[in-house]
Amino acid sequence: MTCAQARDYMATLLPLIADTPSDRDLVLAPPFTALSTMAEASKGSAVSLASQNVHWEDHGAYTAEISAEMLIELSVRYTIVGHSEPRKYFSESDEQINHRARCAQAKALIPIVCVGESDEQRERGEAERVIRRQVEQGLEGLDANKLVVAYEPIWAIGTGKTCESDEANRICGLIRSWVGATDLVIQYGGSVKPGNIDELMAMSDIDGVLVGGASLQPDSFARIANYQHN
Repeated sequence: MTCAQARDYMATLLPLIADTPSDRDLVLAPPFTALSTMAEASKGSAVSLASQNVHWEDHGAYTAEISAEMLIELSVRYTIVGHSEPRKYFSESDEQINHRARCAQAKALIPIVCVGESDEQRERGEAERVIRRQVEQGLEGLDANKLVVAYEPIWAIGTGKTCESDEANRICGLIRSWVGATDLVIQYGGSVKPGNIDELMAMSDIDGVLVGGASLQPDSFARIANYQHN
């Protein structure tokens, strides 16, 4: 979104989430250019902000990268690292993702570390091995109490294919066991929409959702935020 679009979005969204239960954390991750606009528009609301990435150094010759201190200045609380798109398009490695997450935690930002397998990897029966490697390498040295893990099966993002709730829950449970932290917050991301949010949030090992396209319309995202307990 542009800054103008982000401002309009917030003006529509905020009334729709005014009565959202206070035990739910609502986080929006706009592009870097709209963070300042979102920060201003969300003051006094229940909305927290996340960045879509963060660099692993505080300063230096890293043209086009954004440091944690730049984000903190804009009241950002979370940062997404290891999303499937940077992994795919910019060849981000698990080591780089780990560096970003460690830097985030060192600066009191909460990293949302994304993991997930491709269609080809799942077809070859490699899903669990791939995800476990991403978890072990991406989360090395991190404090599980100041962390969110998001399982996003790449094959279920914008493809029309759906990861069944039971399967999503099974993978999230495996991630929890691999990390060895029962209180670890684990999200599911992959074609999350108003039509499946209630079922997803009824699962035992899914604590929240990482929403993609369905978050772009305020009424759609508000319905997801206001999911109903089954």
